[in-house]
Amino acid sequence: MKSSIKMILNTLKVFLLFVSFTVLFYFGMVWLNQEYQNYHRYDEPNGNAIKASGTLTAEGKDWSFLERLKLFYLSGE
Repeated sequence: MKSSIKMILNTLKVFLLFVSFTVLFYFGMVWLNQEYQNYHRYDEPNGNAIKASGTLTAEGKDWSFLERLKLFYLSGE
């Protein structure tokens, strides 16, 4: 009789721990969502920012897409 009550109490403890950590995880995810909800990643940069995407030139030569792809694979990136 005592061992069954002990087993039920231990099962209840594990269940309560699981539920409490699940609720804590949920509210942590809600907090992160609210924190980054108004964060605009793709806004125009401020200050002296320059555009990083453009045509790649070497020795005054415009590289085609295939030449750039070949360079990408040859450099091992």
